[in-house]
Amino acid sequence: MNAFKSIPGTFDILPDGYSNGGDEVAPVRMWLHLEETVRSIMARYGAEEIRTPILEPTELIARGIGALTDIVTKEMFAFERGSTNYVMRPEVTAPVMRAYLQHNLEQRGGTQRLFYIGPCFRAERPQKGRYRQFHQFGLELIGSEDPRADAETIVSLRDVLEGLGLSRYTLRLNSLGDEQSRPAFKRALVDFLTPLADQLSEISRNRLASNPLRILDTKIDTERTLLADAPRLSDFIDEASRDHHAMVKSLLDAAGLAYVEDPFLVRGLDYYSRTAFEFESPLLGAQSSIAGGGRYDLLSKEVGSKQAVPAVGFAAGMERILLACAAEQVAMPAEPRVDVFIVALGDASAAWAFAEAGRLRGSGLKVAYDMKGRSMKAQMREANRQRARFVAIVGDDELVQGVVQLKDMDGGNQETVSPSAIAGRISAAI
Repeated sequence: MNAFKSIPGTFDILPDGYSNGGDEVAPVRMWLHLEETVRSIMARYGAEEIRTPILEPTELIARGIGALTDIVTKEMFAFERGSTNYVMRPEVTAPVMRAYLQHNLEQRGGTQRLFYIGPCFRAERPQKGRYRQFHQFGLELIGSEDPRADAETIVSLRDVLEGLGLSRYTLRLNSLGDEQSRPAFKRALVDFLTPLADQLSEISRNRLASNPLRILDTKIDTERTLLADAPRLSDFIDEASRDHHAMVKSLLDAAGLAYVEDPFLVRGLDYYSRTAFEFESPLLGAQSSIAGGGRYDLLSKEVGSKQAVPAVGFAAGMERILLACAAEQVAMPAEPRVDVFIVALGDASAAWAFAEAGRLRGSGLKVAYDMKGRSMKAQMREANRQRARFVAIVGDDELVQGVVQLKDMDGGNQETVSPSAIAGRISAAI
């Protein structure tokens, strides 16, 4: 029987980093470092964590992000059980808004700053940095239409990136206008591109009929040349949105965050209005986006609210950010190490090691010991593999005498101590 392997487009996160079909998977300590950085920065902004189910109603996602988007038409893991249609969440913004409405979180008062960390699922072709199960963190500010909410969302993401040590990024910025601006622009874009359809790729021709704004994301040089003369969204947005955009830019200037205005930036989901933004890493090639978001005042009514709820947020791809960290050679957290490794030689000593490990752990130390009955040389190799600061060596003779050989693996010093002195000596040194 063949051994089972992880499904293509998914991967295991292991204590050590490794190559997975050409992709480098960061070790678990780097993932933890990213998550801890997110939680630390979000705490500075008064944001609170929210955790929504991986399974959501299919209609929530379809209505929330748009029935004609690529995610809904091509990329959802959806299934039916009985009379209910389920989807494994492809993104988290619509589920967060669903939770906000379902649990009446507006009654808590003020703007709700809600952040999340977790897996998402899309049935797309796996490629570098893009997977069928991937991980996102994000922030949703719900309840404020103030431009400061937009700017704060963007700046908080900047702070996470820089908290990780990233410095080579570009912020792209645009305004999508109000709910009338985008449809009007879409019609103008279709009118412009329809006579040129034979010069478009098959993918773009399909998008022309279903989701024409996605054509603006093209990486094909000939199509980008065609788009140079296309209508500009900035010519369609309303005056209030222009003022809103100007204030967001002013606030970003005050925060010292540089940006590039990109008239082709529209984002791929239907719920966005006004502010749209993306952070890119120039070191990741064509798939350079590492995070993005914008304002989505239209989403709440799409998912069942009688009244519009102003909101703005971002989502960041954790795999892509870790790739950017590797490309920038950001310093990784140190490999974990145990405080003491107990080398036990003999049956009685092995039993003692089990009990002593429990006592030392109870004093707050990180402790390991051998469970294979190996030689002293093999146990010392294991202590080195676990980067033990100290090794406590005990045989049956030492056990009778009530002593232990305690070796400082950093300094090389070794001394004879009583078992009761082990915790104190180690704690004093670390």
